[in-house]
Amino acid sequence: MSFGKELIESAEQALAIAKGEMEPGSVYVPEQIDVAGIRRDLGLSQGKFAKRFGLPVGTVRDWEQNRRSPDRAAMVLLSVIAKEPEAVQRAIAPAT
Repeated sequence: MSFGKELIESAEQALAIAKGEMEPGSVYVPEQIDVAGIRRDLGLSQGKFAKRFGLPVGTVRDWEQNRRSPDRAAMVLLSVIAKEPEAVQRAIAPAT
């Protein structure tokens, strides 16, 4: 299938989901995530972890001290960081 056809098909599916005519695909997002464990596995301080992945250091600290929990989008980001940190770094790096 060509890119153009895939794009049109995706737009049609999005419209059907928005109208309630179709259910969106399911995605697994963990209920909890060990932020400190991910950071330690990468050998980074809270400050370096936050800077490397574009996060406020206070947020990382709050997650690790269980004062706050990552929202769904942050859970997905943290899951990707845990498995493919280099991919996240490439994705958020400034264009050169």
